[in-house]
Amino acid sequence: MAKLGDWLEPHPHGIYVRPADAWIDPSIPQPRALVTHGHADHARGGHGAVWATPETLAIMDTRYGEQAGHPVAYRESVRLGEVEASFVPAGHVLGSAQILLEHRGERIVVSGDYKRRADPTCAPFEPIACDVFITEATFGLPVFRHPETGDEIDKLIARLHANPDRCVLVGAYALGKAQRVIAELRARGHEAPIYIHGALQRLCDLYAEHGVRLGELIPVAGVAKAAMAGHVVMCPPSALNDRWSRRLPDPITAMASGWMRVRQRARQKLVELPLIMSDHADWDELTDTIEEIAPREVWVTHGREDALIHWCEMRQIKARALALIGFEDEDD
Repeated sequence: MAKLGDWLEPHPHGIYVRPADAWIDPSIPQPRALVTHGHADHARGGHGAVWATPETLAIMDTRYGEQAGHPVAYRESVRLGEVEASFVPAGHVLGSAQILLEHRGERIVVSGDYKRRADPTCAPFEPIACDVFITEATFGLPVFRHPETGDEIDKLIARLHANPDRCVLVGAYALGKAQRVIAELRARGHEAPIYIHGALQRLCDLYAEHGVRLGELIPVAGVAKAAMAGHVVMCPPSALNDRWSRRLPDPITAMASGWMRVRQRARQKLVELPLIMSDHADWDELTDTIEEIAPREVWVTHGREDALIHWCEMRQIKARALALIGFEDEDD
């Protein structure tokens, strides 16, 4: 008797879907790739053909040059060999998708990265009934319970108002996190101009082109130091303590990341204002999602597999770890 999902072959560099002759999120170029979202540990250039959402393809075009892309809208199905593949919102970043694979009467969901929190910059996660649920576990430990997003944004605004002669410099990843912080600020009524590092410009422009309201964004280059006092400045994390930041008016260093829950990480990065904001599911969201979907098996990857596998086994859910390559900091 065939094992459930034996037509999928997990490799360190991606998941090979044998009856489709295609790879999911391969980290090395392949002839045929299905891509869940645009972060670099899931989307690479150089593939012969790429199936992804239109937004993910646009992100890949921006990062890697024009792709041999086959756009697949949310909830649209495509036939690849003997497999029916559908793309369903994952709630991670703009265009992020879970990929539902149907073959031989089995339904397998490759969720990619996902979160369950509301996010004004992307479509919300949709649970899909399936036999096998392949889940990330970036924050797969009970200690990781993310606070309310609005409370973290309120901390940022309060610090800004309390220091009108300084700026708050927020480190946030260029794809997804930076745009989410900006959009959440707008949602809390912060309509003042926000200054941005040049490395964020292209992806902020792309988000705006796809209807995400980011308001007035001004490149830092060429702006007088005094003009940025009392304002939020956004940059990639690598620029937080770089020489670039010396052009700013006495910046209060902040960073938006789920890893800011770990105080040692905040200290190591010299972060004065940790903002616990993640684009990944926390422990409760991971376990609640599995309970809601109720799959026959759970395959775990990208993170703290052991704790989540133990949680599944305690509930008589068969679980296993997949040793896929991932870079947990890249997409948080």
